[in-house]
Amino acid sequence: MAADASTRPGRPGRRPGPTETREKILDCARRLFAEKGYDGASLRGIAREAGVDPALVHHFFGTKQGVFIEAMRFPIDPQAILSRVAGTRSRDELGVALAEVFLEIWEDPARRVPVLAMLRSAMTNEQVATMMRQFVSAALLGPVTEAFGIAPIRVEAAVGQLIGVAMLRYVLGVEPIASATRQELVELLAPTLQRHFDEG
Repeated sequence: MAADASTRPGRPGRRPGPTETREKILDCARRLFAEKGYDGASLRGIAREAGVDPALVHHFFGTKQGVFIEAMRFPIDPQAILSRVAGTRSRDELGVALAEVFLEIWEDPARRVPVLAMLRSAMTNEQVATMMRQFVSAALLGPVTEAFGIAPIRVEAAVGQLIGVAMLRYVLGVEPIASATRQELVELLAPTLQRHFDEG
């Protein structure tokens, strides 16, 4: 008896390979993040949308944060930042550590360009703004406040100051910030950032 056509090698209907499945998950994740925001999307929901088991999404990306970073091509892993800041510095040196890591990221064109694109999109698109706000709050600001016992508003104020300097330096090109060395900016920013953390 002839084999069923759907089971013959190379015929339509065969199961997609790992690369195809991974890309399908990312496509569905992008759509759900755009529709529901970072908080509203879930690994289970992304898996359901892609027609796969949630364990497979976990296998490919680990966490929702991992899916977001891959799906949105976000060039910064908040967990890596937190590990570097929390793992190598005491709270007394948090201002220096945060300034160094932040400026290191912005000095790298490969990571700076997509971050700038997202910031510009967030200024004109409410969906993007909501998604970015939720992601930053859940993945970066929240863990920092928990790890160091600092009031959220103080962490947000410190990050806001860093973003303001980045906009002046890399977007508007305001002098002398635009041409200052990274070390000069670290020495300028660190004491102010530290005051937020010391008083929190």
